[in-house]
Amino acid sequence: MIEHDAPAHRFVDRLDAGDATLSYTRAADGTLDLQHTFVPESERGRGVGEQLVQAALAHAREQGVQVIPSCPFVQSWLDEHPDARDLVAG
Repeated sequence: MIEHDAPAHRFVDRLDAGDATLSYTRAADGTLDLQHTFVPESERGRGVGEQLVQAALAHAREQGVQVIPSCPFVQSWLDEHPDARDLVAG
């Protein structure tokens, strides 16, 4: 289950192998700069990163803010999911 750890500016999935995270910074206008995704090596390829991205985007949508996909993984995910591109700050 993905948690939003707002004080640490990250989304977290606490796995047996360690925490998988998507870290971000928040701009003055509320925009989320999605900066770095990390998934423990033993958990890669199982969709954990995708779940982190989806949680971050769902949060952005709920908050009415846009995102900056600085993280290459996030950008790659957005390239494959054009329906979410409306959240990208232009």
